[in-house]
Amino acid sequence: MENFLYSVEREFDIPVEVLWDAWVDPVALEAWYHPTDLTCVPGSVVSDPVDEGEWAVAVDVPEYGFVAYFYGRYTAVFPHARLEHTMHYTQSAEEFALRDEATEYHLIRVEFDNRGMRSWVKFSQFGELPEDEAIRAQEGMESYFDSLERFLAVPS
Repeated sequence: MENFLYSVEREFDIPVEVLWDAWVDPVALEAWYHPTDLTCVPGSVVSDPVDEGEWAVAVDVPEYGFVAYFYGRYTAVFPHARLEHTMHYTQSAEEFALRDEATEYHLIRVEFDNRGMRSWVKFSQFGELPEDEAIRAQEGMESYFDSLERFLAVPS
């Protein structure tokens, strides 16, 4: 599956190891992996960053009265360089609990680069979406990156 939809990239004033951990540690993901005006459902995040390891996250969207559930499997894990995973989507808590991997999915590729005391990350999504939805997905991911920036700015 290589139908490119969009990408979002950004540099941060942190070492790449810290940036990598933000993308693979479930506690970190729960803290930031959502648009700036939303939150993750507590306890919903799973991240086992090994080939065929599971990942999952639920984002509460109270304004529209639903939860956006995302889940899949890591398909490529190269520490501090690249993550790839499938991404299934549902608004059904029951479907999320079952994690049916036979449903339609997208491919996500997250690339990292060590730039000295800075680091770079690029999120790309591949699959099928109507053009207007791809644009909205890209705008949404920009907000996720804003959440990541806020998360990384907080001293640990």
